[in-house]
Amino acid sequence: MQWVGTAEMASAVSNAGGLGMLTALTQPTPEALFKEIQRCRSMTDKPFGVNITILPAIIPPPYEDYVSAILDSGVKAVETAGNNPSKHTSRIKEVAPSTVIIHKCTTIRHALSAQKTKSIDFLSIDGLECAGHPGEDDVGGLVLLALAARKLQIPYIASGGIGDGRGLAAALALGAEGVNMGTRFMATQEAPIHMNVKNQIVNSKEVDTIHLFRTLRNTARFYKNSIAMEALEIERKSGSQFSDIQHLVSGKRGRKVFDEGDLEAGVWTAGQVVGLIDDIPTCEELLRSMVADAIEIIDGRMHKMIV
Repeated sequence: MQWVGTAEMASAVSNAGGLGMLTALTQPTPEALFKEIQRCRSMTDKPFGVNITILPAIIPPPYEDYVSAILDSGVKAVETAGNNPSKHTSRIKEVAPSTVIIHKCTTIRHALSAQKTKSIDFLSIDGLECAGHPGEDDVGGLVLLALAARKLQIPYIASGGIGDGRGLAAALALGAEGVNMGTRFMATQEAPIHMNVKNQIVNSKEVDTIHLFRTLRNTARFYKNSIAMEALEIERKSGSQFSDIQHLVSGKRGRKVFDEGDLEAGVWTAGQVVGLIDDIPTCEELLRSMVADAIEIIDGRMHKMIV
């Protein structure tokens, strides 16, 4: 949700009954994040949180300063992802013990390791289907969520490949306490991205995404446009380095896609769930329909199957 997790998006999700999340690194500085949190508070009186994703970078962002901005703002829910966040989550718990911390994992071994960290309250189990970084093991959500139910002692939510009531019902059946959605919220009325992107998602199939950075052990899923395919071709060449594709995958070019609607301006993340998205509702319409459909599946169809 880089460039998407702004106050407009997070407040709309929270106002609709979900838990909206600001993406910390969408903001250029920790000071800008603090202001964005205040702006979000002016747009909703419901709870919302902040995501901070810790990934390898040529020039790493000042993560500790972003955490300071989160703490200074008094946000009560934080989602972490990427590299081991224990240094930051321990600090958050020490300063603000009541903060609920959710950590995203793409493997059971990482989930079990995170579970041992006393500063983490919830896990988000992220399957291969997801946008962004799915890890390197290529295990889908159906297996990951079932394993999580067997092996974890702390609660978890399901991430990746979920965009309707069927996915919500399935996640609950597999043991999750709820679901986490990114791409599905991009195709809503309130999402702060160009309508061209939303329409492209609606018109896409489940095969219209690809993985980049696999050879760099930092796999990420992107929409299959000409820029992503060019980057993939270069990456597959023996001896290629990140510097060989850096000009194609820069965040500045990706932001241009969302701001100006030029779908070929750069790479942009999207999950396989694009194949399930066929409309652009408001966040409230989306969540109401998902919950209603999940109830119908659980209390209707599945209940009738019990003899």
